[in-house]
This record gives sequence, C-alpha cells and structure tokens, in this order.
Amino acid sequence: MTGQPVYAAVCAGAAVWLLLDRQRGPRRARLLFAGGGETAVRAAPWSWRRWTPVVGLRREWACLVVAVVLAVLGESVLPLVAGACAVPLVARRLRAAERARERERRADAVIALCGAVAGELRAGWQPGQALLWAARDTGALGGEEAAVLAAARFGGDVPEALRRAAREDGADGLVGLATCWQVAVDGGAGLAAGLDRLDAALRERRDQRERLRAQLAGAWATVGLLALLPVVALAMGWALGADPLRVLLHTPAGLGCLAVGGLLEGLGLWWAGRIVRAGEEP
Repeated sequence: MTGQPVYAAVCAGAAVWLLLDRQRGPRRARLLFAGGGETAVRAAPWSWRRWTPVVGLRREWACLVVAVVLAVLGESVLPLVAGACAVPLVARRLRAAERARERERRADAVIALCGAVAGELRAGWQPGQALLWAARDTGALGGEEAAVLAAARFGGDVPEALRRAAREDGADGLVGLATCWQVAVDGGAGLAAGLDRLDAALRERRDQRERLRAQLAGAWATVGLLALLPVVALAMGWALGADPLRVLLHTPAGLGCLAVGGLLEGLGLWWAGRIVRAGEEP
C-alpha cells in the first residue's frame, strides 16, 4: 500500500500533463515546418489536435481527473464533489487570463498601428492610404476594422470610427489616434509627429506595466507556494507511512479539519491574491 499513493500521483501527473500540453506538439511542428506543418500535424495519428474536437477536453477538466484519482485512492466521493465544484471556477479563471492576454495583444497591436501609420506617412502616403496599409498588417481594429477602413477609403468620419473601435478591451490607445487624426484634419498639424508622441506614450505605459509585473512576480510565487503547502503536507504524511486521506475523509475529526482547513486555505489565497492584484492596478 505504500506505493499506491506514488502510482496514483504519477497517473494524475501524466493525465494533467497530457491535458495541459496537448498544443505543444502542433505548435512545435508549425515552427519547424512553416509550409506544411499544419498538414503534418493533422495527419499524425497521435496528435491531440485531431482528437480534441471529438473528446472535448479542456484544461479545467484536469481538476476532475485529479479528483477521480483522489477519490479512488481515498475511497470517498468527496474529492469528486470538490473536483466538480472546482471545474467552473478554474474555467472562469482561465477565461479571465485569456481575456487579459487578448487585451495585451490588442494593446501591442495598437502601438504597432501607430508606428506603422507614422512610417507610411513619412514614406509619402496620404493619411487614409497609410491607415489602410497599416491596419491590414497589425489587426488592431478588431471587429470595427471594416468600418474604419471604409471611412478611410471613402472619406468618412475616421476619428469617430476609431473611437468606436477603441471600445474593445485593450484598444483604448485608438482614442489617442482618433484625437491626433482630428487635430491634423481640423488644425493642419502634422499627423506623423503626433503619432510619434502617442507611440512613445503607449510604449512607456506598456513598459511601466511590465516593470510592475516583474516586481510582483515574487509575490505571486509566494501565493502559489502557499497554495501548494497542503499538497506537501499530504506527501510528507505518505512518506512517513501514514494514510492522511483515510484520516481526512473517513473520520469526524479529519472531516472537520478538512472543512476548516479548506475554508482557511481559500480565504488565504483570496486575500493574498487581492493584495497582489491591488498592487497591479495603475
């Protein structure tokens, strides 16, 4: 029985690795074979990309996989209940992280758009033509790209179209582009010079955000370490020859300690995360 927790942990780790790393192979193949990488990945019989649409696996279901292993190991249904409750919470967290990454990608695209438009203007293009060429390469306009390009091509209200595009997450820099465009059209000011200053301001804001994130990396590492402490305690119990899951899941004192400990663990993680996120706010 002493090797049973080790085998279960190995199985759980392998399952989690397969769930979380199923995109690594296709991504590497696309990098190595730029022309035919996608075809090669689709033809591979072992590719997760081929079977994921059928199975419907997502990263948050790793919680349920670990819960099944713990339920079998501890001979209790409580880990299954906890895993089922954790799936929507983890899914919500993953969606929030994806939205944050998309917001940062959009902000970087807006910076690239400002620099590209300024470069096209210095190359001799008219503002509308410069915006048409730059927008196709950066993809910073999102769902309003067609409206902005139509306004630039046919002499419409480009600043208003840019302000509508700025409503998307991460695209608030387009408000500055719209303002520069409006000033250049109404007052005759140089659009390229205004875009250079806007590009510098947006880059400075991005660099400030990156510096702040680097300074808070240690705090987030501490939060992650606190989250792993109960797992370390269980592993130490198994290493000493005890059976912590049986005590926690099948005795009144263990169930009480599990409930109180889980509540305190959740409150501690929430409070620590709240403190760190407050430091990330501008």
